[in-house]
Amino acid sequence: MMYDVNRVREDFPILSREIYGRPLVYLDNGATTQKPRQVVEAMVDEYYNVNANVHRGVHFLSQQATDLHEASRETVRRFINARSTSEILFTRGTTESINLLAFSFGEAMVKEGDEVVVSAMEHHSNIVPWQMMCERKGAQLRVIPITDEGELQLEALEGLLHERTRIVCCTQVSNVLGTVNPVKEVVRRAHERNIPVLIDGAQSVPHMKVDVQDLDCDFFAFSGHKVYGPTGVGVLYGKEEWLEKLPPYQGGGEMIKNVSFEKTTYNELPYKFEAGTPDYVATHALATALDYVSGLGMENIEAHEQELTRYALERMQQIEGMHIFGDAKERDAVISFQVGDIHHLDMGTLLDRLGIAVRTGHHCAEPLMRRLGIEGTVRASFGLYNTKAEVDALVEGIERIRRMF
Repeated sequence: MMYDVNRVREDFPILSREIYGRPLVYLDNGATTQKPRQVVEAMVDEYYNVNANVHRGVHFLSQQATDLHEASRETVRRFINARSTSEILFTRGTTESINLLAFSFGEAMVKEGDEVVVSAMEHHSNIVPWQMMCERKGAQLRVIPITDEGELQLEALEGLLHERTRIVCCTQVSNVLGTVNPVKEVVRRAHERNIPVLIDGAQSVPHMKVDVQDLDCDFFAFSGHKVYGPTGVGVLYGKEEWLEKLPPYQGGGEMIKNVSFEKTTYNELPYKFEAGTPDYVATHALATALDYVSGLGMENIEAHEQELTRYALERMQQIEGMHIFGDAKERDAVISFQVGDIHHLDMGTLLDRLGIAVRTGHHCAEPLMRRLGIEGTVRASFGLYNTKAEVDALVEGIERIRRMF
């Protein structure tokens, strides 16, 4: 099928906006993506026509809302090729997914002197929850180092895995460097020692086909808002045999089977981990977003974004004083850069005046910034609706600002 980016852009009303009298060039997709009208319309339709609390309701609206909510779980299962809907937990996003896992896994599996392994390129959401758990349990956090090119040092991982290692946590795609990590190999090496692996898929799910059974990871987390869905909803996938072993993260409605003042018994999977009223409107909208990208074809999206990234790298490397961070062989649709001595905040602010939205700062990856010896970068991150004309606008904007300085 031919990928028609101009046709795709018609589904995103915000892209026709003007900023400071200039056409919006939205290149901050790593932080959040824009929403197609199909997703927004799904939310409006549910609020106007189906709104009722899910599960346990005997009336028509409650049963209809429940059907939509559980159908959404099946859509997620199919999208990442999980074995069962029991392995799909709805959360508020990647951050809550990892906090849930760090707490529950820590309670059940971690003792004083044990170790947790993360990589040097993790987002704070895949560092801080594990630090908190380690402090609580008297465990140690160990770090897989990276090369100057921004790739994992897999040989160093070998030295970090031993009988006290309880879990390995690794991002599939770096939100700063765009590095696509060999997570399947990370899983293989960890599993040789019976160590489970969590993959942070926040930056991979929007850009490539993900198959959790093929990866053989034990846990996988991602956010709805980064894959053209609504904010405030995300997913934690976990292999059923692991989720059965872990205690609930929160208590309250839905996650119970029976409650007495003497004892509470917990619900079956996945509800054991879903206390309280879920954002059932957002889960339906997330499923709509996943159906939307599936309809375009993840292979088509990946090919479009890869071509766009190659074009951007070629054009940006010609800019005098340009420094692009990360030179991994496998990289995704993210480019972090600095130009000469221009502060990243100045560059981002001035690009904004030209209608170009980029992200500046440490990108919630301060340890990685220290490894790179910098305070922050400008980051352009591409999505399925971006065009070569927008890359040209970015390059022309950078050149204009460079000449100012």
